[in-house]
Amino acid sequence: MMKKYSFVIIGGGVSGLICSSLLNTKNLSVLVIERGDRLGKKLSSTGNGQGNVTNVNFGAEHYFTFDEREKDKLARILNNHNEKEMLCFLESLGGLFSADDRGRVYPTGRQASAITDLLRFKLQENGVEVSLSSKVLSIEKNGETFRVTAQTPNGTVTYLADNVLLCAGGKSAKNFGTDGAGYSLAKAFGHTVTKLFPALVQVKTETADIKSLKGIRVMNAKVSAIKDKRVLATVQGDVIFTEYGVSGDGIFKISSYLTQDAETKTIELSIDLLPEIDKQKLQKIVENKYKTGKIDYTELLCGILNNQVGRAVMKRAKDISIVSDRIKNFTLKVTGTLGFDYAQVTKGGIPLREVNPSLESKKVKGLYFAGEILDVDGECGGYNLQWAYSSARTVADEINAKFVEQRGQV
Repeated sequence: MMKKYSFVIIGGGVSGLICSSLLNTKNLSVLVIERGDRLGKKLSSTGNGQGNVTNVNFGAEHYFTFDEREKDKLARILNNHNEKEMLCFLESLGGLFSADDRGRVYPTGRQASAITDLLRFKLQENGVEVSLSSKVLSIEKNGETFRVTAQTPNGTVTYLADNVLLCAGGKSAKNFGTDGAGYSLAKAFGHTVTKLFPALVQVKTETADIKSLKGIRVMNAKVSAIKDKRVLATVQGDVIFTEYGVSGDGIFKISSYLTQDAETKTIELSIDLLPEIDKQKLQKIVENKYKTGKIDYTELLCGILNNQVGRAVMKRAKDISIVSDRIKNFTLKVTGTLGFDYAQVTKGGIPLREVNPSLESKKVKGLYFAGEILDVDGECGGYNLQWAYSSARTVADEINAKFVEQRGQV
């Protein structure tokens, strides 16, 4: 006999863990189906394993969606369940958190896996059932009941459910089990999916002038993406030179603005290597060093920039009068990104216009969405985990209210 649950959650990532830990399991039975062999695998690696959960500079302006008409809906969801509420929730589980000088909030132990453990402990306390190493093959709805069929270690199993939450992630980082399979499950119910692009990802560039810079980090640079002489966006953060191009949190941030243009070779990155130093002051310092005649031209930026970076800049500055310009505008033509396998998040997904403010499907009653599977992505710095919380909390509140009402307690 097939077991029936009040709520089946497909995906044991951040959204699935948060939603299931917030549910009132005194009123309802919950099952989490996770494709991987353990819960929260991607969560345990976030923030380079240190657990960047949110950002004190939180606001809807740090988020993207392709549907401009739905930005008010997105803002309401985020503002209803903001970073302060998220931190109160995580602290209620037994965690302690603090922010760095860029507003990024981490557990004080700087261990992302500890956050996963706190959520896992809460699921155990609530009696939430979990099915690991289980791939959902199909979701169907007959009348008021969903039939969720999954390939499990014990063979093919079908579960019955009053409600289903689909939070199986996007298409990025398939080593965590997020290969885009969730989109197919949504499409089976008539949902559409926008074009998908890798975001928060390393950027490939022309490398002829930066081969000698592999592994060098420029702290707190200012990075602009330029197309047809138009600035698409400007961000600030670290830039790391690599064998394929550039990485670092400044590059992850700017990658969110590249989308399909990243592969067209029409985008140029302009890097201000010393944004805190005035251009005129910089030029004067360089010219004074040059006038002494005692320093080789290629070494004029010694003591101003990393020596290797300084030499790369001087190779581009054939005249002393343009040295400061080359420092403030070190350009690299973009040739692509490292793609979904290396991306932290997916840009695009199920359009927000296809869900209600509660994130319930407008097409199928009782089907909900949360997290990366929706057409919402945030900037680098904890914003995407915040969206996972805000969206999961929205669904949990709706489900809790629904089952309380059904039991005549309102």
